[in-house]
Amino acid sequence: MSAPYPVVIVDRAGTARFVNPQTDRILALQHGELLRGNVPDWLADAHARQEADGSPTSVSRPIGERIYEAHPTLQEDGAVAWWLVDDTDHQLAVEALRMERERTRFLTEASNALLASLNLERCMDVTAQLAAEHLADAALVIAPRTRHRLPVVLCLRGGQPEHLAWDVDPEEVPGLGEALQGFPPVPSRWIDPMSAPEWLVPDGFGPVGSIVITPLPGHGVPAGALVLLRRSGQDAFSEGEEVFARLFAARAGAAMSAARLYAEQSSIAQTLMQDLLPPLLRTVGGVEFAGGYRTAQDQERIGGDFYDVHPAVVEGEESFAVLGDVCGKGLDAAVLTGKIRNTLQALLPLAADHQRMIDLLNSALVNSRATRFATLAMASAVRDGGVVQVRVTSAGHEPALLVRSDGSVEANASRGTLVGVLPTARATTVRESLQPGDFLVLFTDGFTEAKGGPLGDELFGEARLRNALARCAGMPSEAVVEHMLMIASQWVGSNVHDDMAVMVIAAPRSAHLSAVGGHTRGKYTA
Repeated sequence: MSAPYPVVIVDRAGTARFVNPQTDRILALQHGELLRGNVPDWLADAHARQEADGSPTSVSRPIGERIYEAHPTLQEDGAVAWWLVDDTDHQLAVEALRMERERTRFLTEASNALLASLNLERCMDVTAQLAAEHLADAALVIAPRTRHRLPVVLCLRGGQPEHLAWDVDPEEVPGLGEALQGFPPVPSRWIDPMSAPEWLVPDGFGPVGSIVITPLPGHGVPAGALVLLRRSGQDAFSEGEEVFARLFAARAGAAMSAARLYAEQSSIAQTLMQDLLPPLLRTVGGVEFAGGYRTAQDQERIGGDFYDVHPAVVEGEESFAVLGDVCGKGLDAAVLTGKIRNTLQALLPLAADHQRMIDLLNSALVNSRATRFATLAMASAVRDGGVVQVRVTSAGHEPALLVRSDGSVEANASRGTLVGVLPTARATTVRESLQPGDFLVLFTDGFTEAKGGPLGDELFGEARLRNALARCAGMPSEAVVEHMLMIASQWVGSNVHDDMAVMVIAAPRSAHLSAVGGHTRGKYTA
């Protein structure tokens, strides 16, 4: 019988009746020998099942270093011909495809886990934990040196990430110094695991069998290095596993770099925002100042409304206060707000002349590329005995409201034009005297134009604001501010509204102790 494939014909007694030369080279089975004891057990068992069941069943198992499929064919006389087909390449291809799918799935899950957070420490934790669970017995994520130390996250398989800070020389480990600088990785076969320093090996880990060190590529700047450790006795990292580790490291490095960039930008934004946030007001020179602010969007901290108080340089002189409203809201308006506040601060030497300050600010805005305008309410206040003398100037702004201790409310007579629109911005300055218990309220139109009420479409208006302030007679300035913000919040509810800012300038009911100097909230005599 001539056949291109290895074949052996076995009779009912389990004896080889025919063995072709191809089979002889694979099984070393001779004609007339029993199948059992001369061929692998899996083939003898398959033949026994075939005899018992009578239905042909193929089976695939290794013989030596190759994998064969054994296909039975029933002969007319009851004998079984077993055809052996070398299936090694097919099985290797199937296994490679399975591994590729598994790795692709892992990389997808890893990317999702890494990108789920823009926190750098969290990204390092996830990187170390994923690497320890799927790639090695232990993983170390080492970030670039910070303050003479290497930030490290260490994780053992089945364990939790541990944060460390090492004052070590990465050059002691071949390839680690280069990886931290973003250079290509050193092949693991070049790294002698016995030369690994003690600080690189986790406590109780045991002898190291193999090491992989790969950079964590970042966005222009290396994000760090990934170190994978396997115990002695485990299979060393294969070339394919090293390549896969680099693919994982690329994703981890990108996530860490994004997290670091976000942290840096957040820090910068926070620093810049500090200058844009409304200041905390206090009693200055015996004059009470209080302020409050609510942005148009609850999730934002800055907007287009602002206020500032600049204490007098010399005791007994006027302190300068300003409240303004920039057209628009959000970050764009806040940027212009910052420019206006900085410009006004630079013009403080001219604070005695409100019109001069308005002229210079108007000129700066008109000549700039900004297309937004602003309204301002300026006030210069100084305590004179028990009375606070205030000069008020409104440049296109809502009239300031003067609340007397008896609950009466008056509108300040100052009027003016918008700032930043016309070549000139004219305004009038009006003097007010605040007796003990009186206070002056500067506010933006976010209060009067707030829509709310039973149907949600009614303006709050100046009349309601006056009534609310009349009920605040006798209250401390901070309480007045809190009350205004509270009633505004209740009125608008969840409706859309503009930025709201309010400043209260008050004459205390008692005399200020000169020893305090106006640099704290202040104490008063009876």
